[in-house]
Amino acid sequence: MLKLTQALLCAAAVSLSALAQAADPVIIKFAHVVAENTPKGQGAQMFKKLVEADPQLQGKVKVEVYPNSSLFGDGKEMEALLLGDVQMLAPSLAKFEHYNPQVQLFDLPFLFNDLAAVDRFQQGPQGKALLTSMEDKGIRGLAYWHNGLKQLSANKKVILPKDARGMKFRVQASSVLEAQFTEIRANPRKMSFAEVYQGLQAGTVNGTENTWSNYESQKVYEVQKYFTETNHGLIDYMVITNAKFWSGLPEDVRSELQVIIDKVTVEVNRQAEELNLASRQKIIDAKTSEIDPLTPEQRAQWREAMRPVWDKFSGQIGADLIKAADAANTAS
Repeated sequence: MLKLTQALLCAAAVSLSALAQAADPVIIKFAHVVAENTPKGQGAQMFKKLVEADPQLQGKVKVEVYPNSSLFGDGKEMEALLLGDVQMLAPSLAKFEHYNPQVQLFDLPFLFNDLAAVDRFQQGPQGKALLTSMEDKGIRGLAYWHNGLKQLSANKKVILPKDARGMKFRVQASSVLEAQFTEIRANPRKMSFAEVYQGLQAGTVNGTENTWSNYESQKVYEVQKYFTETNHGLIDYMVITNAKFWSGLPEDVRSELQVIIDKVTVEVNRQAEELNLASRQKIIDAKTSEIDPLTPEQRAQWREAMRPVWDKFSGQIGADLIKAADAANTAS
């Protein structure tokens, strides 16, 4: 009888322990490298807020947001995701070339005329297929978030491609982005996002490319005298999670999280353009630098000068994929 009692007590303890463990919420650490007042930063906070307010997820999921490289920097965040040290990231699309070279499509210069064309492609079958194309590498894409179209910054006027010759431009770690500057006989320099301000201030690099919201939030206008409004490329993010973590979630939790991500995506992409326009105006108001819009003829010169980059990477990306993305510029 004593042994039976002990066995029952042990079983009860195990059951209570299992119940306690079952009651523990799933922790989603969402890390990113930019400021909170950027499209990505606002999107991460919106995701956290909606998850916490969702009655179906209360007590089941807790979201922790780590902005400004406070948990992992540019060079470590992908490794951290694959190791399970974070559960969600939203890296720039430039970060995926080693996992699927086709994602380099989004780095091609002057591929998309505007964000409406980007939307048409990303919401189409080819764009959606890229989200799930890296599951064998442990990465599951959940959504595309806009940051915006890129502009050039420099410590001298850069109006035409020839003006950039010999200059050192900071780039993300992307073969396509390196090639676009090499094509116009400039010198690309890989540098993490957190180091850009200091690099520009110290003269390690003479210029960079980014969106208005990133320029303004990082106060790049304090260390760059000129901005050229080129709209030459895209900085978008892919919201990703660890594929094993995602597939291991209960179906009801996983589906509700996807619903929330989809809601946040609509709002992030709606706000991104507004935020960039507001940031552009703040840079003008600071009166520390000059913004030079390009004429259609000047922009055509840039596009022609960088167009060979498309051909250079067409073998890795796929000519059909490039053609589909280009076609999104004229789709109704």
